[in-house]
Amino acid sequence: MKPIKTLICLGIIVTFNISCKQHDTITEIKSTTVEHSDANGFKYQTVENDPTGLRLYTLDNGLKVYLSKNDDEPKIQTYIAVRAGSNYDPSNSTGLAHYLEHMVFKGTDKIGTLDWEKEKAYLQEISDLYEAHRAETDEDKKEVLYRKIDEVSLEASNYAVANEYDKMTNGMGATGTNAHTWFEETIYKNKIPANELNKWLDLESERFSTLVLRLFHTELEAVFEEFNRTQDNDGRKVYTAMLDGLFPTHPYGQQQTIGTAEHLKNPSLVDINNYFNTYYVPNNMAMVLVGDLDFDKTIQAVNTTFGTLERKDVKHPELPKEAPITAPIVKEVFGPTSENIRIAFRSNGINTEDEKLVTLADMILANGKAGLIDLDLNQKQMVQSAGSSAMFLNDYGFHQFYGVPKSGQSLDDVKTLLFQEIEKLKKGEFDEWLLDAVINDLKLSQTREYENSTALASAYYNAFIHHQNWSDKVAFLESLRDISKAELVTFANRFYKDNYVLTYKRKGEDPNVVKVENPGITPVNLNRDKSSQYLIDFQAIEPEPLQPKYVDYNKAINKTTLQNGLQVDYIENETNDLFNLNIIFDMGSDHDKKLSLAVGYLEYLGTDSKTAEDIKKEFYKLGINYYVSANSDVTYVGLSGLKENLPKGLVLLEDLWINAKADSEAYSKYVETILKRREDGKTEKGNILRNGLVNYGKYGEHSRLRNINKASELQAQDPQELVDIIKDLRAYKQRIFYYGKDYQMAVNALNEHHKIPEVLQEYPEPMTFQEKETGGHVYFVDYDMVQSEMIFLAKGKPFDPENLAAANLFNAYFGSGLSSIVFQEIRESKSLAYSAYAGYDTADRQDESNYVTAYIGTQANKMDQAVSAMMELMSDMPQAEKQFEAAKDAALKKIAAQRITKANIFWNYERLKKLGIDHDNREKMYYTIKNMTIDDLMNFFNENIKGEHYNIMVIGNKKDIDFNALRKLGEVEEMDVDYLFNYETAKDVAL
Repeated sequence: MKPIKTLICLGIIVTFNISCKQHDTITEIKSTTVEHSDANGFKYQTVENDPTGLRLYTLDNGLKVYLSKNDDEPKIQTYIAVRAGSNYDPSNSTGLAHYLEHMVFKGTDKIGTLDWEKEKAYLQEISDLYEAHRAETDEDKKEVLYRKIDEVSLEASNYAVANEYDKMTNGMGATGTNAHTWFEETIYKNKIPANELNKWLDLESERFSTLVLRLFHTELEAVFEEFNRTQDNDGRKVYTAMLDGLFPTHPYGQQQTIGTAEHLKNPSLVDINNYFNTYYVPNNMAMVLVGDLDFDKTIQAVNTTFGTLERKDVKHPELPKEAPITAPIVKEVFGPTSENIRIAFRSNGINTEDEKLVTLADMILANGKAGLIDLDLNQKQMVQSAGSSAMFLNDYGFHQFYGVPKSGQSLDDVKTLLFQEIEKLKKGEFDEWLLDAVINDLKLSQTREYENSTALASAYYNAFIHHQNWSDKVAFLESLRDISKAELVTFANRFYKDNYVLTYKRKGEDPNVVKVENPGITPVNLNRDKSSQYLIDFQAIEPEPLQPKYVDYNKAINKTTLQNGLQVDYIENETNDLFNLNIIFDMGSDHDKKLSLAVGYLEYLGTDSKTAEDIKKEFYKLGINYYVSANSDVTYVGLSGLKENLPKGLVLLEDLWINAKADSEAYSKYVETILKRREDGKTEKGNILRNGLVNYGKYGEHSRLRNINKASELQAQDPQELVDIIKDLRAYKQRIFYYGKDYQMAVNALNEHHKIPEVLQEYPEPMTFQEKETGGHVYFVDYDMVQSEMIFLAKGKPFDPENLAAANLFNAYFGSGLSSIVFQEIRESKSLAYSAYAGYDTADRQDESNYVTAYIGTQANKMDQAVSAMMELMSDMPQAEKQFEAAKDAALKKIAAQRITKANIFWNYERLKKLGIDHDNREKMYYTIKNMTIDDLMNFFNENIKGEHYNIMVIGNKKDIDFNALRKLGEVEEMDVDYLFNYETAKDVAL
């Protein structure tokens, strides 16, 4: 995570120009807070020269309200932020803040209940039983108490309706409904159609007015599953070990958000209620709304709803202060994934000078392009990969470095190389121009983020959580210019000493895995076709509907022609002064499997007059990125960055393209990098399951995934041939897309610098890959993990655009989202999996087939039950008329609120053309869905889902898997990972 570099912040329209030329600086922004009153007397603050247009209100009850306008689409990104996270969990109830986050979705005394007076008596009994269960030390007696909890929970579920909150947000056409908990925050998320704002405010004010812990023990089991999934995440374990070393007394290092196994098994509903009542109060919360809104009307509506919440005094606990680290602290983490190393230095937190100095040091060391680590280690291929990132929290922060070794390289070798780069910083061994360049790079990243309402809303809630004045956020990057090279070097010598935590991630069995066993539950009642009175009244409210807007691609995409005859499609960027230029070749690795190899090699090449490092520096000075990428059927050569520097960037790119010089040493290292990447990929369970197994399940031995350059072929390859492939690329048919403010500048630059032959070559014939029939096969890979994961895959009918509407509605009703049939049955009712979904996946190309897919992530000992539940649903879709109508309404509202704008117009059109569609097909989908009945959906299910024959891909620990259960599904074949990916073994290469 690189919060400053990637700048998860700031997303709305800006109009100022930016320059990143060498020695140039951007005009300094002075940020002063100004007080205002609107027409209705609501007071708010703005910040001078704030390109985001924030209005910050504070209601009488203390609620902070961040409002910003972005009318790119008729939607509003919403966040409700609470200054309450795992830092404030009671020491005997860790994981509480996260568990509470889950429960806030369960409803109130109005939402999700059929008879509150009867239900609350059962819920009180359940709470009392959990307190007795927690206090009991005799395991047999605890088991008796749990069985009583299970019994009463079943009775209580007779009066509960699962997922009413999600039904209401989904029914509004909301997307991204979710939440997260972290050290100092819990954030609740929705992106809603703008016309649904008042309904959403009513719903959320009700949700945050009262906490009801219904359907508690089924959700507890879901959290057990989530805990177990963390045991399978080596990266998370490394992060936890690093924090433990950095913060030996502070909750940052001593209280994981997920909590301990012991505390999860012994929850206290009393503690959860106390936490909610303490921290979920308006003066400890903020509402963030960014999108198509009217400021005055919006704040009135927020005040009418959330302004009624009662203010309470809030006192966060005093957290421990850490003693200085005076000697290196060493941690070791074991797991099945590839080895790496992390070095972390503790800093002061947000709003301190350390934040500025570490941010600048971090960018000098690793900015992804021209930092010391980028050029010395990554560009020269001294390691497999390396970098750094900075994190700042309320009390402390840290600067971490990571490195992945090459084949045959030790972790300590990587450590030495990283420290050498830190020493260069301490000695001031970096170019003076880099200081301005990295700040301008941050400005560029910020400007790109300004276009995105979600990114801006994230920046606002982060400012609230971290007690930051928005004026300081606006001025932050400019304030870095006040730091001289000498000051940065002095800081580096003071900061980077023997005061670090060194975390070794080693391959091997983890001796510290703690597995939470599922206690087993009786499936609860969902009451799927019943509704609370609140839901009935809510659904009766009909706001003024949004009207869909469709794109006429022929009008939206402009066209012109270069002097050499190439067609240029272009769309004007009306938002800022950034551009994106793509030279597109409609051929890829399907046409020549060496093409992607050649494209990757170019990254490490220079010319007769410039080294590869020189080229990276020149682009970085200009504020320009270049890229060359080859997919299976298309290759892109592109530039992006500052509009006014496009001509200079194009000159650099064309020079590299025409004059690239083969480098045998760079190629040998490149091959080593590829082979090590393959070895590392074989250790990643997600890669094995979703790439290796799924591709084999679709294609068998003959697939794109297996159509690779083998190790022996890579080692025998003449690097000059790869350079020739890159140079010859410009002789093939090509087309151009430009998104920016000045297309004529782009055209002039292309006319002058992009020279091509008079007659362009046709593309070679691509290799084809035949999809095989599915059914009767279980492909299994043994992997050291706590949980097991499986994907069901059935080849469906060939792509047919007539089925797109029905597939969209089927997925919304049946298989995706918290209120879908699959999620409710498998997780909410039976708690058989933390994650489960299913759907009808339409093809990416018109000559390919659709697929029926399903996924289950669960404990191995629940696999048989989970599979049975999923197969029952896939064979006999439950019919719930109310749920169908809600899914239908939601699908229509999502289409009505969707806007395809800016460069996405072109890229969406490219996607449609691959499907044989030359127009905006959403209009037909909208009216098809509007006229569909549940009988139509059932017909779609019967024709496309029911009775399908599945290949099942499974990854899990062999010693835990119930193979008898798997054999019920088909012939079980244990797969070799090298075979899945068509990799040669060391023995093969030697032969």
